[in-house]
Amino acid sequence: MRKTKGRAVVHAYILIQTEVGKAAAVAEEIAKIPGVATSEDVTGPYDVIVRAEADSVDQLGQLVVAKVQGVEGITRTLTCPVVHL
Repeated sequence: MRKTKGRAVVHAYILIQTEVGKAAAVAEEIAKIPGVATSEDVTGPYDVIVRAEADSVDQLGQLVVAKVQGVEGITRTLTCPVVHL
């Protein structure tokens, strides 16, 4: 958890697999969601990588489940919270 402008923020990377040919559209749609810092279509085992931020782990979970996973064309997500060791 990092502090951003005086508030604690939880950051995570969300790795997304999409239906064939949907990566660019999914990345574009996810980029519009509040709490999403970046959304990029990529090559490899995942089709889209998102960097998200929220005020708490609970809010991060709500962002992923209620907003990101609701985007049409997504088949699977893997959320990787950022930790500072």
